[in-house]
Amino acid sequence: MLFLHQHGISSSRALRIYKTYGEESQAVLKENPYRLAQDIRGIGFKTADDIAYQLGVAEDAPERIKAGILHVLETAAGSGHCCAPETEVIKKAIDLLGVEALIAPQIDALIASDQIERHETFLYLPYLRAAEQSIAANVKSLAALPAAYPSIDEDAALTWVMKKTGKELADSQQRAVREALRHRLLIITGGPGVGKTTILRSILLILQSKQIKLVLAAPTGRAAKRLTESTGLEAKTLHRLLEYQGEGQWGRHRGKPLAGHLFVVDEASMIDAPLMAQFLSALPDGAHLLIVGDADQLPSVGPGMVLHDLIASDKVPCVKLAEIFRQAASSRIITSAHAINRGQVPDLKPSRSSDFFFLQESEPEEIKHTLVELAHTRLATKYGLDPIRDIQVLTPMNRNLLGTISLNQSLQLALNPPNELKFEIERFGVTFRVGDKVIQTHNNYDKEVFNGDIGHIVTIDADPVKVHVRYDADRLVEYEPGELDELQLAYALSIHKSQGSEFPCVIIPVSTQHYVLLERSLIYTAITRAKKLCVLVGDERALSLAVSKQESRKRWTGLRQLLCSSSGG
Repeated sequence: MLFLHQHGISSSRALRIYKTYGEESQAVLKENPYRLAQDIRGIGFKTADDIAYQLGVAEDAPERIKAGILHVLETAAGSGHCCAPETEVIKKAIDLLGVEALIAPQIDALIASDQIERHETFLYLPYLRAAEQSIAANVKSLAALPAAYPSIDEDAALTWVMKKTGKELADSQQRAVREALRHRLLIITGGPGVGKTTILRSILLILQSKQIKLVLAAPTGRAAKRLTESTGLEAKTLHRLLEYQGEGQWGRHRGKPLAGHLFVVDEASMIDAPLMAQFLSALPDGAHLLIVGDADQLPSVGPGMVLHDLIASDKVPCVKLAEIFRQAASSRIITSAHAINRGQVPDLKPSRSSDFFFLQESEPEEIKHTLVELAHTRLATKYGLDPIRDIQVLTPMNRNLLGTISLNQSLQLALNPPNELKFEIERFGVTFRVGDKVIQTHNNYDKEVFNGDIGHIVTIDADPVKVHVRYDADRLVEYEPGELDELQLAYALSIHKSQGSEFPCVIIPVSTQHYVLLERSLIYTAITRAKKLCVLVGDERALSLAVSKQESRKRWTGLRQLLCSSSGG
């Protein structure tokens, strides 16, 4: 600890380092301080580089150059890319390291030691290349097979299911049901209001009547809950289905596959390459797979754009739904979302009976003031909404006046102000008090709460300090003070965090302050989270800027090419 302190390392980091390496800590640091960035969560290249500098590691030391190159690829993965052009990696590594001549030879050295891979002009971290290769191989073998269900008379099945549900299926919907009964692997994609849920329910009812074992999953707890509600069948998160044990260990894999006949995955746009690879490798022989999702939503937070690449490859049977059905066509939330998706600014004229509004404000301070007022009083009074439970603010970013941090502070003050009778606790720069709406930000398998779960603080005990959060279905979860970094206030959420969820009412700030992040699928995803009411507050210029930009589609991935190549490598 003394050695680490002398080199400017804080006690909490020193403790983490000691927990990882034990008695070897000092030797590891002296030999290669850059191992810290590889081995310890929360220590990045910059910290390791500072420590290396303190220890007198030369600027052009091979281990420093290698660590810098790996950091560039890891940063790319953190931004959703599965690979990066070699020229881009070299450019970024020069910016990061301040040395030029030695980068190309160290890339070759990293390739020779299997720490990175080169394919054509792209560099990959091996685990991401392996994930995409595994997805491509499994998808190709599934797509090559016809369905192996007991014989089903499609016409009779459709007549039976329409009678049973009391819902007439349009021609496009009937076609989707038929396709699902014929293919081993099928993607059903389309925006809101096109009837994906109706189709899915019909397929599942028909197959259930044939004693087919159905397994339903989604990427997040909230998406799984919605799937359960819409189908009446139990749905699990993919992590729970695959028995994730933390530290990259899974209970279900190729050697111990899942059990079932038809596997259904909803909200598939959110699934990144490593998770999809794990899931496909755990499917049993003879399995059928139905992938449901909206490829125009934001891609996954993790690396890859799996659903988009599967559809774009044209190698996977796919039903693309575009027709908006009667009931949905009267919703301006849905018609506005489809307009945005086509690259058009939606109709912003106010209409009394509408479920979609745009309130013009230019200055960030005004936008924020209006937004808090809407959440606190105006919408609650007019529509009878509970300001904390029913209204959700969604914003593109975390920082800035209109980011989640600033908005959460203002909304907390308005919706859940302090008083002497309310216990509160401050940890990690956030004040939590009884009554607060909070979101879990990591998967915690011991507590069975997952990234994206939203709950409310019901009690805070003083001695010893314990915070109790109630999640859906009245589950109470206890947190100790040191675990509160897993919670954030949830009055305002980032749009990324809201994926797979639905809220009665959504308020979205649209400001040129966010111009770096503003783009079509971000706004589209935010609007489609609203069930009954959506209010945009901000600047019309910012909205048209967002609608005209499609940045999140620009991800470097190799999956589409792997699916289209005959070798699969």
